Amino acid sequence: MLERVPSLFLALSLGVLLPSIAEEAPVYTEKVPSRDGIGKVYMGREISQVVSQHAIGWLERKDREGEEKPSLILDQLDLPKDAVIADIGAGSGYFSFLLAPLVPEGKVVAVDIQQEMLDFIEAKKKLKKVSQIETLKGTIEDTRLPENSVDMAILVDAYHEFSHPREMAQSIVKGLKPGGRMVLLEYRGEDPTVPIKPLHKMTVKQVTREMEAVGLEFVEVRDFLPIQHFLIFQKPKQP
Repeated sequence: MLERVPSLFLALSLGVLLPSIAEEAPVYTEKVPSRDGIGKVYMGREISQVVSQHAIGWLERKDREGEEKPSLILDQLDLPKDAVIADIGAGSGYFSFLLAPLVPEGKVVAVDIQQEMLDFIEAKKKLKKVSQIETLKGTIEDTRLPENSVDMAILVDAYHEFSHPREMAQSIVKGLKPGGRMVLLEYRGEDPTVPIKPLHKMTVKQVTREMEAVGLEFVEVRDFLPIQHFLIFQKPKQP
């Protein structure tokens, strides 16, 4: 009987310690940065470098429709006219201005962390006389969306660049109404022929893992675009 006491004590100790060790496991790890990455790893994925305001010309390029067919996305969204859409990582607002006519009685909240991008959107609003777009400056960890305020959040080739993807995704979930949808467009990571740098592409498997980690439910993936996945996730209708 005495011989069993140490092993029993050890087992009980481990039973207490192991959960605390698991809880303290880091969300992110570090590695030597690759050519296009920042050296920060989340769920096995190195986070890519950010496209800065200097890329506005590329985001607004005239041949974007021919290359990526963004107009096809609008028919897939199924939005009521009074919906509130959050365009997360809006950049130059390219998609915000495509989305605005879909919600004449609602609004599009263009969220970005770079003031230069938001200034560009505000200037474009005045030029085009678009009233239902609002700009919102977020942080690297928080979209600053009001709680339960958004019917749909859309992220177009942006999520893979977030330096704090867990926190950002959590803030988006917080901002979504119960039953609200998150739509992500990401260049197809499974396809080596897609002419985009590897860290700027994502697989369906990886996106799903990361969204489920913040409580979103996978709905479906639609591959109707030339080089991007169109992924839909949903916030549970009941907590």
